Amino acid sequence: MKVNQSLISGASAKPRARDLGLPFSGKTGPLNAITDIVGVEVGYTTVISDSPGLSKGPARTGVTAILPRGHSGPLRAPVWAGFHSLNGNGEFTGTHWIREAGYFEGPIGITNTHSLGTVHQAMLQWTIERPDAGFEAYSWMLPVVAETCDAYLNDMNAFHVTPAHVMEALNTASGGPLAEGNVGGGTGMICFEFKGGTGTSSRVVELLGENYTIGCLVQANFGIRPLLKVLGVPVGEHLTGDRLWAGEQGSIIVVVATNAPLMPTQLERIARRAGLGIGRTGTPSGDGSGDLCLAFSTANLNKSRAAAAPAIGNLAFLPNNSLDTLFEATAQSVEEAIINAMMAAEPMVGREKRRVAAIDHDALRQVMYNYGRLSA
Repeated sequence: MKVNQSLISGASAKPRARDLGLPFSGKTGPLNAITDIVGVEVGYTTVISDSPGLSKGPARTGVTAILPRGHSGPLRAPVWAGFHSLNGNGEFTGTHWIREAGYFEGPIGITNTHSLGTVHQAMLQWTIERPDAGFEAYSWMLPVVAETCDAYLNDMNAFHVTPAHVMEALNTASGGPLAEGNVGGGTGMICFEFKGGTGTSSRVVELLGENYTIGCLVQANFGIRPLLKVLGVPVGEHLTGDRLWAGEQGSIIVVVATNAPLMPTQLERIARRAGLGIGRTGTPSGDGSGDLCLAFSTANLNKSRAAAAPAIGNLAFLPNNSLDTLFEATAQSVEEAIINAMMAAEPMVGREKRRVAAIDHDALRQVMYNYGRLSA
């Protein structure tokens, strides 16, 4: 079965961290999602199947697509960006050029490890076929695609993700509230040995008399149970059932978006602070984990062609000494997005009848209450 979920009825029906009373810091945007940044759109294709006609094992996977400027914006108008690898056992294509030039063009894709090539090529094809893409003979782009490994639940070697799945995620991307948990590229992912997946959050901050929004989307697939912390509470020391393994497994992809005008060097600094948000959940970023963070800004749209302008370009940007509030907002939103992914995720049975439990909301609330972080 294939399920497309991005802007769906019931997208916010599953409890989120704040719905459980967890007192996360900071002021969120209206949706508490990456789509609080005007123009940013997200699409999912969720691929779940146990069909006996499959050549190999079951499908528990999918694709997440992020359009920094949405369908109505100029597709190939660059967005300034920065990248940071907290631990590099993973892949995030296009980042060499981002580090070199400070920008990228087109959408972002996230999927499972062995489907990265399929998504990369399909995104390129989708872009070329867009009438507004501006492709000419020998023109080129470097698609930006990231992955985490869902092999515990999904048969990655069956290559379940197809170009059609990628096209659907791209074509149906939209703004508005987002589904979380077992959706898109996060379908088969595991976080702190509970079911993980896709999560999102945002913050609104005031800088130099202006309000700016910073939001993130994560594909959470990392961590071992004893290290899990929620708002500093050692939850993993208390919720000890349904363990899966003894050592660090998996990875996390973080995409941070903002409408604040920032230079590429400043966006790289934002991407580093995403790593602090990951660390707040308890992980030391293990050797086998690919913890990869990308930050981009939708500002400077009318000046975005400055990357290839024939003359001197001018950009607006915030001064470095004003960025502390954005740094804190980044860490806050990434931490909350990870917990949101776990709150929305549901138990899943996958390859070889393996079962991954979802975190028990009532048990979590009890632990938080015992540590004085929740009222009765």
